[in-house]
Amino acid sequence: MRNEDKNKIKLTNEKREEMISAIKNYFLNEREEEIGDLAAGLILNFVIEELAQEFYNQGVFDSYKYMNDRIEDLLSIQKY
Repeated sequence: MRNEDKNKIKLTNEKREEMISAIKNYFLNEREEEIGDLAAGLILNFVIEELAQEFYNQGVFDSYKYMNDRIEDLLSIQKY
């Protein structure tokens, strides 16, 4: 498996369809534009390929920070 394949975000078909529908609804409600499945799918692909890694990395960092804070709390219950 290539390294870039390993790092690629994968969606189930069901989740992908939900996201495509959400993009189509956004364009309709916010921009009063109807776009098709193909256009919405291309937008989704762009978000996944170009932007999602930043959101993922932020989630990893937030989890790391949260866990470190909990470990500091754990050390506070030591008995001397």
